[in-house]
Amino acid sequence: MSSTSSVENSPQVLLEVRALTKKFGDFAANQSIDLVLEAGKTHALLGENGAGKSTLVKMIYGALQPTAGSIIWQGQELKIDNPATARELGIGMVFQHFSLFEALTVAENISLALPPQLRTHDLEERIATLSKDYGLPLNPHALVADLSVGERQRIEIVRCLLQEPRLLIMDEPTAVLTPQEADALFATLNRLTQEGCAVLYISHRLEEVKQLCHDATILRHGEVVAQLDPQEETASTLAQHMVGSSVHEVRRHDSHEAGEVLLQLLNLKQASDTPFGVDLIDINLQVRSGEIVAIAGVAGNGQGELFAAISGEQTNKDFDAVIIQDVSCGQLGINGRRQLDTAFVPEERNGHGAVGDFSLTENILLSRHAVTDGDVPVHKGWAGINQAELSRINSHVAQTYDVRSASVDAEAGSLSGGNLQKFVVGRELDRQPKVLVINQPTWGVDAGAAALIRQALIDLSRQGSAILVISQDLDEIFELADRIAVISRGQLSEAHAASEMTREEIGLLMSGAHEKPTNTASEGGH
Repeated sequence: MSSTSSVENSPQVLLEVRALTKKFGDFAANQSIDLVLEAGKTHALLGENGAGKSTLVKMIYGALQPTAGSIIWQGQELKIDNPATARELGIGMVFQHFSLFEALTVAENISLALPPQLRTHDLEERIATLSKDYGLPLNPHALVADLSVGERQRIEIVRCLLQEPRLLIMDEPTAVLTPQEADALFATLNRLTQEGCAVLYISHRLEEVKQLCHDATILRHGEVVAQLDPQEETASTLAQHMVGSSVHEVRRHDSHEAGEVLLQLLNLKQASDTPFGVDLIDINLQVRSGEIVAIAGVAGNGQGELFAAISGEQTNKDFDAVIIQDVSCGQLGINGRRQLDTAFVPEERNGHGAVGDFSLTENILLSRHAVTDGDVPVHKGWAGINQAELSRINSHVAQTYDVRSASVDAEAGSLSGGNLQKFVVGRELDRQPKVLVINQPTWGVDAGAAALIRQALIDLSRQGSAILVISQDLDEIFELADRIAVISRGQLSEAHAASEMTREEIGLLMSGAHEKPTNTASEGGH
């Protein structure tokens, strides 16, 4: 190791990268990046999807090796060979895509990532105590398979905090948290920085960057384009630095009237098929042609179960529990419901919305193979797959939604999180379905892409489609929704006009103000 005098002269500097470059073939994901992280400060790393943020932090964490440049840790230039080396140095990272084993418990997952000296007999107690103290409560005995995305995010955060990191890298940590959970996380991060920890913070939520971060580095096309104080900027100017131009303003076209009911839930009861899941209790809802209905709620209150019940991933013995375009389809599976000109976008894009090891065109086939009405067939029966049509759809989605990938038909898993989200959403919107159910539509995408997706949802609804949005982002809900309902512990409130609701009222409903007493679990069938 060689010491670096400039870093030694600045004792507050914890980590510095100089001219860091990463190439994949001829493509430069990062080009000559300079970055300085100081102890006791939260530093934002901003940029569009595909700007090179994830590549940079993976090099700092040892998950990727740089092509050129240097990393200096506490005054010493060194090579971080792998994540284990990074953790030994005191570098922790919470990834955007979770690295959890679904068949194991919370405690077992955390234990696997800890060094032997931290795998003590009281680990479960420490997890429960630490997670409660930091406002991110976890049941150490819960199976990961039964947890919501928000709860899985908590595992990743708690797993890092147990190792008492000197530098904590967070990639979109609030993308699946409610405002209340995000506030608790901010309190945690502020406490960590006060104790001398450095935080490198990746987020597309620019208002929270202004609230939380002391410094910001902005990347565009793999290069640094600005280093600034985010608290002296507006969200609009930060976005302009990121995209190089003004961000599209979402237009609602409010002069319209909702039409006929295209999606209806009638006294939907659905028992969870997992011991830690949430039962759905007497859910009633109508979504009409030409409107967007949004469902708000804290993660883990039945959103996943509701999506599964509507999409047909979990069927119901009551035919009328779910009605799509006047067809009672409680017992129809997902392909049968797709054939009713309905499309679905789940919250977990990697593994649920897309298969990471499959190419983009193969992933298009997964949700199109059973659809015939109104679409050019992508499957020609015994004649095989219509590859030309799949390629056309892929190109159109990539162009329309600015999906950036290393090659035209790359593996889905090779895309950045935001680009994969744009692909999955674009794949379903491309069908122009009459009914669309979408869970967390802009999770982890940048400001420009979020505006593009939200505008596309509004435009689709104004063309006569019925859209049901499940989201934890209240800003998104108020930007999109004509009517808003709230789900809490498996019960859904009545939907009210968005113009008549306040954040405070939604917060009360999130805490269960609308719930009816129940002594037994839901009696819904499968």
